[in-house]
Amino acid sequence: MDLVAPAGSLLALKTAINKGADAVYLGLRNATNARNFGGLNFSETEIRQGVEYAHQHGKQVLFAINTFPQARNAEEWHAAIDTAVLYEADAVILADPGLMAYARHRYPDLRLHLSVQSSSTTVDAIELMREQFGIRRVVLPRVLTLAEIEKIIQQTTVEIEVFGFGSLCVMVEGRCLLSSYATGDSPNNRGVCSPAHAVSWEEKERVLSARLSGTLIDQYGPGEAAGYPTLCKGRFEVAGEVDYALEEPTSLNAINLLPQLMKMGVAALKVEGRQRSPNYVGQVVGTLREAIDAAGRNPERYSARPDWHSNLARHAEGAQVTQGAFERPWK
Repeated sequence: MDLVAPAGSLLALKTAINKGADAVYLGLRNATNARNFGGLNFSETEIRQGVEYAHQHGKQVLFAINTFPQARNAEEWHAAIDTAVLYEADAVILADPGLMAYARHRYPDLRLHLSVQSSSTTVDAIELMREQFGIRRVVLPRVLTLAEIEKIIQQTTVEIEVFGFGSLCVMVEGRCLLSSYATGDSPNNRGVCSPAHAVSWEEKERVLSARLSGTLIDQYGPGEAAGYPTLCKGRFEVAGEVDYALEEPTSLNAINLLPQLMKMGVAALKVEGRQRSPNYVGQVVGTLREAIDAAGRNPERYSARPDWHSNLARHAEGAQVTQGAFERPWK
């Protein structure tokens, strides 16, 4: 089972490779990737250096071209695929069928991965993309149980990649209508559920209020850890009770499930976080590398070590972790 790591910068890429990632995924500095933030992503010079570094170490580089083209400027997305081929990408991660058609027609030997942004959760959807465009791998959304994932694996020849650590999303990934309604921005094109311009904080009488475009998302008392405000992870009053109505602020952590994921035939474990620091990448990738190797050596006696859990907990949202939909049907 490959370990696929995020690379939001050249330093993060090198850190991921040095810590044992089998592949890294990156994006260009434009709207063609879903983490299009200032200070992140790669110039063409950095891409050349990063791909060379990865290939020298026998590792792969996957180009995330995972946003949906705008009608006024589809050529920018075509050019991103051309750039990926020019700089010897090992695969491109795509969500839009039109881009898959372009890549398939122009570069028939280019390996195509179906992005989690496509929200393909059924064998029918995955097989359609295989038949039409020859996809080799699909990144599954974070809403499927282990039993559902195993059933998909049994019915397709497409490689299955799942998230193993990082932020959770219970919506149609990258196309959350809640965030779009509240902020006026598409999470897919902005690269974040809560763009910075829409977030505001106010402290009054020792109570910290978090708002998204003026909508109250949560309130925190003295000493209470405050999470970054997103609508799905806010606390709201429902039927007279204040609680997390949709999802708690927590991170996915599948480290306990590695032998099961391997046994069912999961091809790759993905770490979320191109927007995170190289320190995050190094600690998470290094920990998961040790855990995957241990699970591979002796799956029957595998047990996640306490220090692995503590290492990952440092980088968890809200200092909490969950096995998410892996262990139960989602709400």
